[in-house]
Amino acid sequence: MRKQLDKTYDPKQFEEKTYQAWLQGGYFHAKPNPDKRPYTIVMPPPNITGQLHLGHAMDCTLQDCLIRFRRMQGYEALWLPGADHASIATEAKIVQKLKEEGVDKQDLGREGFLKRAWEWKEQYGGRIVEQQKKMGSSCDWDRARFTLDEGCSKAVNEVFCKLYDEGLIYRGERIINWCPTCKTSISDAEVEYEDHAGHFWHLRYPFTDGSGYIELATTRPETMLGDTAVAVHPDDERYKAMVGKTLTLPLVGREIPLIADEYVDMEFGTGVVKITPAHDPNDFEVGLRHELPVINVLNEDATLNEQGGKYAGMDRYEARRAIVRDLEEGGFLVRTEDHQHNVGACYRCRSVVEPRVSKQWFVRMEPLAGPAMEVVKNGSLQFVPERFAKIYYHWMENIRDWCISRQLWWGHRIPAWYCDDCGEITVAKSAPERCAHCGGSHIRQDEDTLDTWFSSALWPFSTLGWPDKTPELSYFYPTDTLVTGYDIIFFWVARMIFSGVHNMGEIPFKNVFIHGLIRDAQGRKMSKSLGNGVDPMEVIEQYGADALRLTLCTGNSPGNDMRFSDEKVRASRNFANKLWNASRFILMNLSDEVTSLDLPQELTLEDRWFLSLYNRLVREVTDNLEHFELGVAVQKLYDFIWDILCDWYIELTKARIAAGGESAKRAQQVLVHVMGGALRLLHPFMPFITEEIWQALPSEGISESVMVAPWPEYRPELCFEREEEEFSKIMEVIKAVRNRRSEMNVPPSRKAKLYIATGLPETMEKGAAFFERLAGASEVEIGQSFSIEGAVQVVTGDARIFIPLGELIDLDKERERLQKEREQAEQDVSFFGKKLENPSFVDRAPEKVVNAEREKLQKAKDRLQKIVESLEALK
Repeated sequence: MRKQLDKTYDPKQFEEKTYQAWLQGGYFHAKPNPDKRPYTIVMPPPNITGQLHLGHAMDCTLQDCLIRFRRMQGYEALWLPGADHASIATEAKIVQKLKEEGVDKQDLGREGFLKRAWEWKEQYGGRIVEQQKKMGSSCDWDRARFTLDEGCSKAVNEVFCKLYDEGLIYRGERIINWCPTCKTSISDAEVEYEDHAGHFWHLRYPFTDGSGYIELATTRPETMLGDTAVAVHPDDERYKAMVGKTLTLPLVGREIPLIADEYVDMEFGTGVVKITPAHDPNDFEVGLRHELPVINVLNEDATLNEQGGKYAGMDRYEARRAIVRDLEEGGFLVRTEDHQHNVGACYRCRSVVEPRVSKQWFVRMEPLAGPAMEVVKNGSLQFVPERFAKIYYHWMENIRDWCISRQLWWGHRIPAWYCDDCGEITVAKSAPERCAHCGGSHIRQDEDTLDTWFSSALWPFSTLGWPDKTPELSYFYPTDTLVTGYDIIFFWVARMIFSGVHNMGEIPFKNVFIHGLIRDAQGRKMSKSLGNGVDPMEVIEQYGADALRLTLCTGNSPGNDMRFSDEKVRASRNFANKLWNASRFILMNLSDEVTSLDLPQELTLEDRWFLSLYNRLVREVTDNLEHFELGVAVQKLYDFIWDILCDWYIELTKARIAAGGESAKRAQQVLVHVMGGALRLLHPFMPFITEEIWQALPSEGISESVMVAPWPEYRPELCFEREEEEFSKIMEVIKAVRNRRSEMNVPPSRKAKLYIATGLPETMEKGAAFFERLAGASEVEIGQSFSIEGAVQVVTGDARIFIPLGELIDLDKERERLQKEREQAEQDVSFFGKKLENPSFVDRAPEKVVNAEREKLQKAKDRLQKIVESLEALK
C-alpha cells in the first residue's frame, strides 16, 4: 500500500519524526571506507554559552547542503560537530551568575570554580545541539567533540610542548592588549577598532636646564605618568641640537631624556612624541632600542597603581580629567583640539583595551606565517570567493607574535611548571614529579590558561584523534571544506592553516567557503540594541525548518551579506506548499502500474521538452554546488519546480492523464521520474519535505531514504535541443495570448478562434491542442498570412496571432465600462490638478506630501491615456 500525503503541508507532522528516523538509520555516521572517497567538513564549534542565532542557522544550513550533496554523490561524507569551551565568554557568564548568588570567584578557589564551570557546560552545552538538530543538521553526532575533552587536551599539550622545544613558544615581557573588564590579555585579532570622538592635548615639557620647553601632543594624558623619554626624528633639523638634553616630566618631576629615533614622523604635529614603553607597542620597541625603563602605571582593572602618585586608585578616565586639570593649572597645557581616532575594544565585552606591558606566553609567528601563506599562493588551499585571500595575506604579512596566555581559570592550563628552588621553567605534557634542572620538588604549574583559539586552531586534526595515528585521521584528513563567515578569518581560519601546515605537514582543508553576515530587511546588522534579532526556533515553529533553510540559501552569494525578512520566509513556505500540492496531484493520479522512476520508451514533444530542461537542470545545479554557488543552484530549482513542473508540465498533461490509456501512463512515468530527480536535487536545501514526499513516491530499487539515494546525473540521451526549441515557440504563443486576454479582462471561460500566421506551420500544428486547452482557443487555423478586420493582434518571434475582437468581448458592454472608467479618471485628474494649482497648498505643505500628490496626478493621467487608447481601439 503506497503512502499517502496529507491534504495540507504541515511540517510539524513529520519533521521531528523524520529526523529521528535518520538517526536510527545511522545515515549521518561516517567511517573509513576504502571503496569510497572521503568528504569532510569540520563544524566551526559554537560556544557553549550560546544558543542558535540566525548566523549559526545559516552556517549550519550551508554546511548541511554541502554534506548532503556529497553524501548522495557517493562520498563517505563526514560532518564532524563539536562545541568550544570559549574561555573568556564562559568564565564571564559564570562569574556573573556567581555574583547574583553573592559568591566571589576567588572565594570558590580554582577547583571549586572549575566544578561550577563543568556543571554550566552540562546544563547549557547541549542546548545548541538540540537546536541544530531541529534545523535538520546531518552531523555525525557519534563523533561530537569538545575543545576541553581528553583528546583535544592531549593535542593541545602536544603542540605546546612541540612549539616550545622548537623555540616557537616563549615567555617574555611584551606589550599586550589588556581587557580591564575580563581582566585578561587578549590577542590582536580579538581587538575590534572603532572611530571615537576624542581629543589631542598639546603639552609643554620643560627642559631641566631652564632653557625652554618642547611641545608634543597626546590622546591619553593619563599614561604620561609612565613616560621615560621624549623622541624626535634624527633628521629633524628643528631638534638636532636638543637631542641628549633632559626634560622634566610635568606633574611628576622625573628627568627624562630627549632621544632621536626613526620611528617618529617629522611631518605629523610638532614632530615630537612622548615615549611610554609600558603602554604603547611602538613605544615599547623604541624603549628596547634605547634601553629605557618600563613604568606601568595601571592596575588590572584600569585604575592607576602606586606609580600614579596622587592619582593612584582613580579610574583611568577620572585620572585623565584630573591630570588635564592639573596640567592646565601648572601652565603645561597649550591647547585642546577635537580629534577622531581609532580606539580598540575587547570583542567580547566591548571595553576599551589598554596596551600594557606584561609577562606572557607568545607564539613566534614569522616562521609559521610564511609556509601558511605559500599554500594559498600555490593554490593548494583556496578561498571562495578568491578576494578573501588578499585579506588573509595582509593580516599574515603584518602579523605580530601571538599572545596565547590568558589570566583565566576555565580553559587549557598552560603545561609549564616553575621550580621555587632554582627558578627554572619545565614545559612538559604532564606534571613532573621533580624539577628537570635541579631535582627540587617545590614545583607549581603556571596559573594561566591558553587562548581559546589555540585549541580551536587544532580542530581539523585534534578532532580526528591526533596526536595518535588513528584510521580516521589518515582517511578524513586533510578535510575538504571549511564553511565560515568572513568575520573570523583572523581569529580562526589563519590559525588553523598555520597549525595544520606546521603540525601535520598538510593543509587542514582544501577550500575555505566564506559566507557573509545575515542582516535585517533594511540591511542593518542584527543586534540586541536594535531589537531586530530573529530566533530561528520561532521561525521553525511557525513555518518549518525547510522554509527557514530555503530562505537562508535563496540569494546567498559567497562572501556577500544577505537580508532576512518575514516576507522571504513566507515565500519559502509558499514554495513548500506548491511542491506538496504538485506531489499530491501526481500521486493521486498515479496508476498502480507505475512502480519505479524509470522513463517510458515513447515520448511526446512536451515530454522531450520537459526532460531536456530537467536534464540541463541536473548538470547546472551539480556544477553550482561544486562551485559553492548555493544561491544560484536553489534559485534554478525553485524556478524549475514552480514554473516548468507545476505551472506548465502538470497543466500540459492533465488532459492526457484524465483520458487514461498508454499516453496517460507515459505522462505519469515522466512526472514520477522528474519529481524523483527534483526531490533529490532539492534535498540538500529542504531535507524534510523531500524525504516525506520521497517516501510516497514509487522509487522501487533506489533507496529507502532520499538522503542516501544517488545524486541525479546528466544524461546525454535526454538532451533534446530541437524539441526544446520547438516547444518553446509553442509556449511563446500561449503566453502571449494569455497576457493579451488578461490585459483585456477576458474571462477564462470565454473562448475565441485563433488565426496563426507563421513560417513554422508544422510546429504550430503540434501545439494546436495546447492552444485550445491553455490559451482559450475555440479552434485554431494556421497559415502563412491572414487579413482579418476587427481582430486583436498578438506577435511573437515566430508568429502573428489574430483573435476576432467580437469573440473576446461584448463590444457595447466594454465601451460602456471603459466610458465609466474614463469619467472617473478625468475627475481624478481634475481633483489632483486643482490641488497642485493652489499656491497655499504647494507652498505650505511638506515637500514629501506635495510630491506624493504629484505622483497621484501622474498616475491618474497615465490611466486616463490608456482608457482613451482602449476606446479608440474599439471604434
